Amino acid sequence: MTSLDSATNPAHEVPDVSQLVVGVLGGTGDQGRGLALRLAKAGQQVIIGSRDTARAEASAADLGLGVRGSDNATVARESDVVIIAVPWDGHAATLTALREDLVGKIVVDCVNPLGFDKQGAYALKPEEGSAAEQAAALLPDSRVTAAFHHLSAVLLQDESVETIDTDVMVLGDDREATDVVRGLAGRIPGMRGVFAGRLRNAHQVEALVANLISVNRRYKAHAGLRITDV
Repeated sequence: MTSLDSATNPAHEVPDVSQLVVGVLGGTGDQGRGLALRLAKAGQQVIIGSRDTARAEASAADLGLGVRGSDNATVARESDVVIIAVPWDGHAATLTALREDLVGKIVVDCVNPLGFDKQGAYALKPEEGSAAEQAAALLPDSRVTAAFHHLSAVLLQDESVETIDTDVMVLGDDREATDVVRGLAGRIPGMRGVFAGRLRNAHQVEALVANLISVNRRYKAHAGLRITDV
């Protein structure tokens, strides 16, 4: 499968990802649940994970669309691509526990390290530089990428919204892995995956979510991003 404009710009080419199994760790939270819903509606095989198996199974049953639920370790083992959508404060512990289960997997980190105070949201900078770089340090035998940071959980979960008009910035040092993630993003109507650099550039992408939260609060919106001239 290739994009419509791949004939004129090979950089837009993406592989056929339709048969890949996608696991979503943190799939019972708003962001993870929304991504699971959108990918399943696009025809992707999806498994959602949680530390609580029963909670994951109940959430999967509620979503329908063939989505399955299980514990995090099982999801990691049975998936080709694993999206990390857990809360920032549980990020390191979750990945450390799953290091062996994620060997060889494409891991997509969409966690945004943020703090909140009376002035609103602000970006945190992990010791490793970003959540994605922390994931890469903890998962040396996985193919770590970063993507899906700037999506509104409200829009993702709203089934009356058929198209989500936004680009997905995809980062990573493994170009084949980032192409797979771009392909997954493109399965969701209205979305497009755009390669946006190596993992060392992930911090500013994660941090931008604080700005989008400010935009949304001021304008009562669910803002996304578009990259022009690409």
